[in-house]
Amino acid sequence: MPSNVEEMAGQVVARLSAVTTQHRRRLVALAGAPGSGKSTVAEAIAAQVPDCVVMPMDGFHLDDRLLEPAGLLPRKGAPETYDFGGFAACLRRVATEETVYLPVFDRTREIAIAGAARIGPETKTVIVEGNYLCLNEDPWEQLASIWDLSVFLDVPLPELERRLVARWLGHGFDDARAKEKALGNDIPNARRVVAGQGTVDEVLRWGE
Repeated sequence: MPSNVEEMAGQVVARLSAVTTQHRRRLVALAGAPGSGKSTVAEAIAAQVPDCVVMPMDGFHLDDRLLEPAGLLPRKGAPETYDFGGFAACLRRVATEETVYLPVFDRTREIAIAGAARIGPETKTVIVEGNYLCLNEDPWEQLASIWDLSVFLDVPLPELERRLVARWLGHGFDDARAKEKALGNDIPNARRVVAGQGTVDEVLRWGE
């Protein structure tokens, strides 16, 4: 798998060499289902590109205090459980402004922390990673005009299921509860990402 990650990162870096932008920074969308390896590939790309940082979209999770009364807490991680407007506005600021502070999601406490990361004037390229960056549903499809390059990680659903169960096992859940967490929320979200993939510049397939 590490060699596969490096190869995929290299493909994106090669595409980036020909990508220019009229804005201050290049914005690259790295989209894919939960468990597709977005964070790993994003970090591998950033390691090969000068003045590059990774920006996860997870900092824009709506808080549980909003999700619970709306009946959305069991679906946390679905498109409607994010602050899309805040995310889109932040992306436009990242593209054009010298310094932008970002929220970061703390998975141990299941909360977003405001102003926990910084993109400064030294940053020339931002790899934005998230599930719904290239989703062809309203309002997410509005993001298409923001990206200088869009990339989708394509992983077969059985492999996603295996990875997602393993992820919950790693968080200390027993086998039954890990499968319940993965199949009850993560896999439905993964199916939605795969079915709703919009037009992208590059598709990277694991194992190819």
